[in-house]
Amino acid sequence: MVQRQIVQIEAAMIKLIDTFSYQNKLRSVSPLGKCGFAAVLFLLSYLAHPAVQLAIGAAMLLWTVVYAGVPLKYYGLLIGAPCLFYAASLPPIVLELHSADGALMVKAATAASALGNLPLFTLAHTTVYVSGLGVERAAGLFTRIIGCLSCLTFVMLTTPMSELFQVMRKLRMPPLVLELMLIMYRFLFVLTETAQQMYTAQKARGGQSGFQGRLHDTSVLVVRLFGKTMQRYRELSCGLIARGFTGDIRMAPYVSAGMPQRYKWECVLTGALLVLIELWLRWGDGA
Repeated sequence: MVQRQIVQIEAAMIKLIDTFSYQNKLRSVSPLGKCGFAAVLFLLSYLAHPAVQLAIGAAMLLWTVVYAGVPLKYYGLLIGAPCLFYAASLPPIVLELHSADGALMVKAATAASALGNLPLFTLAHTTVYVSGLGVERAAGLFTRIIGCLSCLTFVMLTTPMSELFQVMRKLRMPPLVLELMLIMYRFLFVLTETAQQMYTAQKARGGQSGFQGRLHDTSVLVVRLFGKTMQRYRELSCGLIARGFTGDIRMAPYVSAGMPQRYKWECVLTGALLVLIELWLRWGDGA
């Protein structure tokens, strides 16, 4: 059941991203302009203070939900799913272990930290603490993740992959890299569909029952999925050769789409305002 839910969620998210990228209100806006705007804010969110990073996340939320027309619940789903990896990395960042003999060390660390250490429990002469410094680092990491992730989500939900490939080609991305990305994107849908069909077939034959059975059937599914993937790849290669493939996948040329003056001014004003806030915060820290 868990494997099926994971496969279904992955397939639903891929289809969701692909659907919104073609049906959003910013679909006709210049893809180079959208990518450039998101890239500038991405770089700023990586280097800026936490307040500016949260402001970037709010700005991208406005552009994605209000301007692009993406429903808030789906936007929250696409933002929240990657944050699960952040949540999984929290224990090594936040928690600290100290032996009973290191009481002086713990007091020194508590005095040095602005928030202090919070003891949770003691087990076998080892005390587990919530580090104040670790909490500060986790909070700073979270704001950076929100800022950068919101920029990437804006690009994913407003620009189809075909136009992203055109933008990367215009930016002189090596053709080999583009071809690999194109084939990988094509096989994302093939893999999810094939895995779901194979899981359904196993379930219909009485598989995926019990812990040991699930482990065995999942391993068989992975092995056969690899074989199916190679078979699909050979079929794709034969199809390309039959159509005159000469080793170079030709993409449609980049067609420059216009950007309304309103969006241009709002992009410039948003970026300038965030940069000024960052400079003011840096100047305040320096003072």
